[in-house]
Amino acid sequence: MAGRPRQFDKQQALAQAMRVFWEHGYEGTSMSALVEALGLASARIYAAFGSKQQLFEEAVALYESGEGGFAERALAQADIGAAIGQLLRDAVATYTRADHPRGCLVVSAANGVAAENIGVLNWLAGHRQQRTRSIIERLQLAQAQGQLPATADVQALGDFYATFLHGLSVQARDGVPAVALLQAVAQALKLLQ
Repeated sequence: MAGRPRQFDKQQALAQAMRVFWEHGYEGTSMSALVEALGLASARIYAAFGSKQQLFEEAVALYESGEGGFAERALAQADIGAAIGQLLRDAVATYTRADHPRGCLVVSAANGVAAENIGVLNWLAGHRQQRTRSIIERLQLAQAQGQLPATADVQALGDFYATFLHGLSVQARDGVPAVALLQAVAQALKLLQ
């Protein structure tokens, strides 16, 4: 007589899956790797999360509510220089932590996605585009409040900071040390002086 399958903590399994996706990207994460990391049969993973893509989307949501949530907190600051400065410095701290995979899950998971997974690539692009919009909107608010000159091109400035933010992830993933990334951040912040 077969016993009931052991219970598992869905949030703990999701956190473990997030780490695997963060380390290996969406395409580089196989179901066998998820089975090994979660200690669950693939049928139980599918029953709990639906599909690999649904598990990935939940893992990204977990990332964005935790480690990846630094952007919303930073952009909530009243002073635009402090907000952008904290955004970039917190990105460096998050992307270079010794106890986590390097880089940003949303940026690094998009590498090498096969044609049959183009939906995942587009979904991730939407997340990155939303981050760009949030930076631009924060700069527009700062301009309306008089923190930036009326002549400042906040669209171009926002595109620059979003590109820089996503580039920090790539550089961190490549092993560039935090100290070097922070020196680059100091240069980027001069645009707001």
